[in-house]
Amino acid sequence: MKHFLLFILLGTACTAYAQQGTEKPKEKIQPYWFVMLLKGNNRSQDSATAAKIQEGHMANMARLHKEGKLKVAGPFGDGGDWVGLFIFDASAPGCKTKEEIEMLVKTDPAIIAGRLTYDIRPWWTMGSGSFKTGIPEN
Repeated sequence: MKHFLLFILLGTACTAYAQQGTEKPKEKIQPYWFVMLLKGNNRSQDSATAAKIQEGHMANMARLHKEGKLKVAGPFGDGGDWVGLFIFDASAPGCKTKEEIEMLVKTDPAIIAGRLTYDIRPWWTMGSGSFKTGIPEN
């Protein structure tokens, strides 16, 4: 499953490049930050507390998206240790370095509560669709 997800992401980037015409890849590929969200060590909250943490988690993601920092976020549905992912735009203010991304990730209530932990990696893809740089137009 893990390899399948990476295959899909790479396939999407290659398809986007093929549709762009004759531009060189170096001119279109842009840096992002891929954050794998993993099960944390503290998942023993009662259901009401877990729901409140999840509400804060969703609000935090919405804020980061509206600021043009968070391009993609979402959960995995297989109940494994990979819980979800964030993809941050490395061209956005406050998203240039791994340390800046870590500071943003640590604003998430699920990270603060220990329900989630994370692994941050640099990642590159085409700047189109959800990966268009800047603040969303809608």
